Amino acid sequence: MMTPFIAEFIGTSLLLLLGAGVVANVSLKKTYGEDQTPLLLITIAWGFAVFVGAYVTGQFSGAHLNPAVTIGLAIIGKFSWSLVPTYLLAQLLGATFGSWLCYLLYIDHYRETEDEDTIRGTFCTAPAIRNYKNNFFSEALGTFVLVFGIFFIASPNIVIDGAVTQNFGIGSLESLPVAILVWVIGMGLGGTTGYAINPARDFGPRLMYQLLPRKNKRADWAYSWIPVFGPFTGAVVAGLIYNVLMA
Repeated sequence: MMTPFIAEFIGTSLLLLLGAGVVANVSLKKTYGEDQTPLLLITIAWGFAVFVGAYVTGQFSGAHLNPAVTIGLAIIGKFSWSLVPTYLLAQLLGATFGSWLCYLLYIDHYRETEDEDTIRGTFCTAPAIRNYKNNFFSEALGTFVLVFGIFFIASPNIVIDGAVTQNFGIGSLESLPVAILVWVIGMGLGGTTGYAINPARDFGPRLMYQLLPRKNKRADWAYSWIPVFGPFTGAVVAGLIYNVLMA
């Protein structure tokens, strides 16, 4: 039953459950993680969240867990374009579901927390300084580093119908270096926008936040296009440069 679609759904759900979970843990009221060192803890936890999601699902789908990674691999000819819509849908649904599970886990602490910006921050990203041009560049550059790095890590290990295909992805051996890559991006490049570097990671949870039964919700849809199109742009540029360099 573990199809690539289900694997991407499960992997992205785990990614968001653990990743959003650490943000909720250090941000919400009356948690054991409240007032901890947010930046260090968050960047480490997001890296480990990628490791868990990729390790669990890598052999079944290649553990893209990110529409930008899927698009990037398709651009350089290491992933079938025919599978792209399936993967993107699974990633979006998984990210939405994972953020909902995180909300259920911390629901008492969400009720204790009044600041709506803090609440939204446990679901999706926001800029430290709102400057759409620079925010876009930040997301594009961070994703470029992620996707370009993954090009040299991914291998043809996806099993479809019992056979290993030429569709590239991340297996168990590759999950740790990718996790380290995400970690260092967060530490080095995440201070401007919170490093979404994943359209599904931001849009799905932002949509879930919009659906919550809370008053005074501010989903900030005016900013929401940045963590979607910024990462896609970074992935496309990474693919084009890779094709030129490796031609």
